Amino acid sequence: MPNPPPPSARRPAWLPLFLLPLCLLPLSVPAGAAHAQSAGAAPAAAPALGPEQLAIVINDAEPNSVAIGAYYRKRRGIPAANVVHVRIPGKPHEIGAERFAALKEEIDARLGPQVQAVLMIWTAPYKVECNSITGAYTLGFDPALCRDTCAGGHASAYFNAGARRPYTELGMRLSMLLPTESVQEARALIDRGAGAGFRILPATAYYLVTSEKLRNSRAAFFPPPGSIAARKLTTRTLQADVLVGEKDILIYQTGKAEVARLDTLGFVPGALADHLTSFGGDLLGAGQMSSLRWLEAGATASYGTVTEPCNHWQKFPNPTVLLRHYLRGESAIEAYWKSVAWPTQGLFIGEPLAAPYRRGAR
Repeated sequence: MPNPPPPSARRPAWLPLFLLPLCLLPLSVPAGAAHAQSAGAAPAAAPALGPEQLAIVINDAEPNSVAIGAYYRKRRGIPAANVVHVRIPGKPHEIGAERFAALKEEIDARLGPQVQAVLMIWTAPYKVECNSITGAYTLGFDPALCRDTCAGGHASAYFNAGARRPYTELGMRLSMLLPTESVQEARALIDRGAGAGFRILPATAYYLVTSEKLRNSRAAFFPPPGSIAARKLTTRTLQADVLVGEKDILIYQTGKAEVARLDTLGFVPGALADHLTSFGGDLLGAGQMSSLRWLEAGATASYGTVTEPCNHWQKFPNPTVLLRHYLRGESAIEAYWKSVAWPTQGLFIGEPLAAPYRRGAR
């Protein structure tokens, strides 16, 4: 178990998430991060991003990326002009800042002004030095964070924002990664995302306060238990380390290094799930549970950090903000990005256009 970082006069002594003894951090809610509507109320539906506003990036050096990219384009109706081909041989987990800058320039040169978000169709690379590849692409690579990954991150202008078109309004293109470890599993994931939103299914959002106290730093932001009749949604907060046997999961958020019993669960199309821990975004690492396990279990999108973030709640999805925007009809990529205040180290993965509560869903 690594030692904690040395004390620093320029920041609070936030502890890495894997260190004991455990402690809770003081929580304060920033402007705009208030709790979602009370039980029984439903936010008005908003238009979600659509296929014409999403670009997909296919790695021609990886056969799975090519096959999955072709399926995604057809399933989601992505315009031909929004398809970018690159070559990244060797499937490196991490690339350097210089190589990433060239890759980003190559991608951006192919994108029209209508493109608001980018889906990278590969599992790796998922890191740009200490940044996630999605954080570096959307916000720009942050080299300062690599000197101290426990430091506070750069604030995202998109956090809990009302912006409908992030590139047009804020100059930032959202990004997500669609893993390609299995063509069959990727096709099933795409189908789950595409199947969300045709009708509203009864579902539950589960929030777990676990025995790993350090990983409960966002528990103060769990929405209150109750129901939202117009969305057929129930919210539940449990004092438990594991969820077992539930088959109606729309959201599952917890704080654990490893989440057990995923094989007993059932997720509705468009489900979001993540665990607050240090290295969930280290997709192919062996230290802690990879966020890939959520997608394999049936979730449609997930999130995890690629380098030690310490337990700043701002570096993880804010449960209230995430739920609020998802219930408004926004897509998975919009709701997830709006829920993270400091996303530079965070990797967003899954099917970006899933929108179970899109306008017109019944």
